[in-house]
Amino acid sequence: SETFFSIFSPLYQYKFRDLTIEELKNVSKTYPNFTFSMNTYTFKDGSQKDLLNFSGTIPVKYGTCYNIPVCLWILDSHPFAPPICFLKPTANMGIAVGRHVDARGRIYLPYLHNWSHPKSTLIGLIKEMIAKFEEELPLYSLSSSDAARQSELLSYIAKITEGETDMKSRNKTGGRNEGCFNKITVVGAGELGIACVLAVAAKDVADKVVLLDLSECAAKGGAMDLEIFAVPNVEVSKDFSASADSKVVVLTVNSLGNAQTYLDVIQSNVDLFRGIIPAVSHYSQNAVLLVASHPVEVMTFVSWKLSSFPKSRVIGVGANLDSERLQYILTNLLKAEVLAKDAWVVGEQGEDKVPSWTSCNVVANPTEAMAAHNSREQVANRAMEVLKGKGQRSWSVGLSVADLADSIVKDKRKVHSVSTLAKGCCNINSEVFLSLPCILGTSGVIEMVRLEEDPLVQEKLQSSAGSIHDLQQQLKL
Repeated sequence: SETFFSIFSPLYQYKFRDLTIEELKNVSKTYPNFTFSMNTYTFKDGSQKDLLNFSGTIPVKYGTCYNIPVCLWILDSHPFAPPICFLKPTANMGIAVGRHVDARGRIYLPYLHNWSHPKSTLIGLIKEMIAKFEEELPLYSLSSSDAARQSELLSYIAKITEGETDMKSRNKTGGRNEGCFNKITVVGAGELGIACVLAVAAKDVADKVVLLDLSECAAKGGAMDLEIFAVPNVEVSKDFSASADSKVVVLTVNSLGNAQTYLDVIQSNVDLFRGIIPAVSHYSQNAVLLVASHPVEVMTFVSWKLSSFPKSRVIGVGANLDSERLQYILTNLLKAEVLAKDAWVVGEQGEDKVPSWTSCNVVANPTEAMAAHNSREQVANRAMEVLKGKGQRSWSVGLSVADLADSIVKDKRKVHSVSTLAKGCCNINSEVFLSLPCILGTSGVIEMVRLEEDPLVQEKLQSSAGSIHDLQQQLKL
């Protein structure tokens, strides 16, 4: 229509205007309910652009047929960059946070992540959106009382979908609401706890970092030094209430008792966690628990059981540090950059960890495929030999913790090898935590990335799962 095309008359900043118009004509023809407009979009860094956006409903069959309201923003580099997509719920709709939708209604899909022109199109995107929402409905109906409480949240979401972000809202109010702070709490003021605090502060992950010092001696360790030298945005406290509303709670404590056996040491840690996990879970009910205490697989399991949090929000540091080191060694020392992006260390920390892969280049010829596999395994073995010489000092683990916290708090949806509930993976039937590649975001583990089917890796993971499960059975929770 004339109105439709008049929208595009001022779009001189669109680098590929004709391609964009052609795509949007197809959208308008297929989904005539969509309305188009120009608005100012504010990005997270505060920069602004006038961008075309269109909103309307898409039909989703979930038992019955639902009309799901969405809004898509078209970047000025379209079709070579994916659009920014949001749900646009009405007053009686609540957002069901899941694999493809965050609490603000931002939509994340594999189609967006793998966007590539000319293969990727707006029509194709909408079709995948419908397919994914039919697997997991992104909205639900609110009761009248819930709808009333939803009104304030809805106005905030509406601002986002109209182009206003957190930064723009802060500029209007002249400051930040305390409840919107990105707070991270580190439990334990030993060397590892201090290292985590300093790494998180240096990486500028959070607006505030709280160190919970549970030691009996007030002047012990580095906690006193943090107070003396007043590290910005870091608070040292002995009160669990200081951790309230944390986005991430990092557990670094380990019992220093006089236990004689390995089982006694772990049981001593379990007893210690009994007094910590319920308290931090009470004050930060929506937090992600990030466990760095030893042994990380068992203590992550213990944290999950004691917190009653969903499995997605209880993770261990696992083999994140080893995986990052492996990828660095492959890229920079062995010059195997192509292999590095798909290489991960999985399993349990220590000698039983094993390298694995999340994808492979399919070779039609079986002989060539076997040769490629053997070549890759040789490179991986060389990399693992180099990796063996690298210790895990407190500061290096602290950097790894900061890396994980950064992905969680900033919802980066980056893949990390972390300790997660492995039941159902590689024919593991017990409730054990093993390090596996996972996509991390504000809700913790969003999705587990599938490993290649390698019998040796599966055997190793099953063996680790068996020994860890046997150990857990002997603990008194």
